[in-house]
Amino acid sequence: MKNFDPVQGRPVLLSGSPYERGVSQAAKAGIATEQVGAAIYARVEQARMSGLINAENLRYIEAQRAFLTEHDPHSMAELRGIADGFGLSESDLFLHQHITILRDLVPAADPAPDVDGCSTFAVGAGADGPLVVKNRDFSGTHLGIQRVFLHEGPDIASGRMICVGSAGSPGAYSSGMNDAGLALVDNHVGSRRHGIGWLRYFLMTRILATCATVEEAISFIADRTHAGGGNIVLGDRAGNTAAIELGTDRVGVEKGTLSWRTNHFTTPTMREFNLMEEGDRIDANSIARLEFLSREIPARDWDVAAAAALMATHAEDGLDCGPLCQHSGDGGSQTISSAIFCCTEGRLYFHEGNPCLRQWQSFEIAV
Repeated sequence: MKNFDPVQGRPVLLSGSPYERGVSQAAKAGIATEQVGAAIYARVEQARMSGLINAENLRYIEAQRAFLTEHDPHSMAELRGIADGFGLSESDLFLHQHITILRDLVPAADPAPDVDGCSTFAVGAGADGPLVVKNRDFSGTHLGIQRVFLHEGPDIASGRMICVGSAGSPGAYSSGMNDAGLALVDNHVGSRRHGIGWLRYFLMTRILATCATVEEAISFIADRTHAGGGNIVLGDRAGNTAAIELGTDRVGVEKGTLSWRTNHFTTPTMREFNLMEEGDRIDANSIARLEFLSREIPARDWDVAAAAALMATHAEDGLDCGPLCQHSGDGGSQTISSAIFCCTEGRLYFHEGNPCLRQWQSFEIAV
């Protein structure tokens, strides 16, 4: 990418116990409670109007609450702190974390326009070392509440972790990297296989807090039961990468020096559970985006500037370009940010909004 010249950014530092870090979001993120509440409650109300918050799904939510309170008290404490800090309903925040699962459990008669998307990849070698990369496709209401958070606390055995997320949500709500150089990003995948277990966003945070390598992360995932749905792409400082597809009592795993995913399952273990939403633009071009990444990622040498250029491409840009930078013409999902994690340097390059605007920032995990 020509003129790749990111400016230095400063992450929002959250220190202390998980609860204290949650409370600190409101004081330090620089976002009005009304704006955070509007983004959260808009999705919850949309889910309610679409028939997703019915008696059966509420029973599922309460079972999830009991499971996560027992198995991941740290994330639950952070969520409680966020609710107290912003003065928001903890119940609505918890429900908000599960909306994409509820959509799969009861396909709505009137599908919501803001289905999560995302295109991700990881490379184990290059001029800038191992990279883990993501375009985050999500509701445009989250554009103004995204932040780069730097977490430190007694529950983070790995040291510090730098996370791209949204105010109102805990930990690695989209992506992150820890002091050990382990980075991860995720993709939404509509799934026919859900259950009671680890929520993907909470899982990602605990991986960063406790694991140092891709192999440790794979073992962490394999040893647990999951709520299901979604992919996680990982890379570490040694150049290992992996793509994990999340079921409930099973996961699909592919390991190597290159990994990439969009919004569907591809492994033999998981592909029968794909649930693609008819009429959704993000689901509709997931295969095209995967085919584009499958062609481009193995064919080139990668550095940060090349990764930034790739994530800024649109299908209409030319024969060698793909629909990775999503623009919304209907108020629905769009690319709201791009992130490039440099595992060797401990550095994050972050772009809020469509990366074709070329307004990158650079963040260090050691500040």
